[in-house]
Amino acid sequence: MATESSYTIAPLSPETWSAFDALVQRHNGIFGGCWCIWFHPDGPERGQGAEANRALKKAYAEQGKAHAALVMDGDEAIAWAEYGTPVELPSLHHRKQYDATKTADPDYRITCVFVDKRHRRRGVTELAITGALDLIAQAGGGRVESYPHDLTNQTKKMSSSFLYNGTRRLYERLGFTYDRPKGLKNCVMAKTIDPA
Repeated sequence: MATESSYTIAPLSPETWSAFDALVQRHNGIFGGCWCIWFHPDGPERGQGAEANRALKKAYAEQGKAHAALVMDGDEAIAWAEYGTPVELPSLHHRKQYDATKTADPDYRITCVFVDKRHRRRGVTELAITGALDLIAQAGGGRVESYPHDLTNQTKKMSSSFLYNGTRRLYERLGFTYDRPKGLKNCVMAKTIDPA
């Protein structure tokens, strides 16, 4: 059994693509074959099925247009946190409300976090987000937004498989500040990251 301290963070790149690819394939393409391309720019290739999504994600990774912090257990990717600029990740749920209530665009967004089902409930989500923040700091830092689920006033438990970006409470623990609601059960959280 791996301990938390044996995990490392690696950026998504052509060199780590096969580890990312294996993680997504172990989970049937994630969310019905999305391959974590939903937040990327809309275009004819997006949404044409799992294989097209996979090819598009791979092309983005090869072009340096897809960023993620991969949590590695040895050579195996067990989680990721996708991040990027608003130009790289322009698609958001509740976009109309988001645009109507924003004062400025962030420098970076964290849009999707996924953990291998064999490694859930062990703090790996937090490791992935922290890894993304470290990579953002190495890229120059700036204002980072994320859009987690806000379960503050919710009495019913939500399945962790639907928590594609963690929870408000988790981001608060990581030093993010609540900015505003977004949709029915999500919110905008923000944090400024200093350059590394």
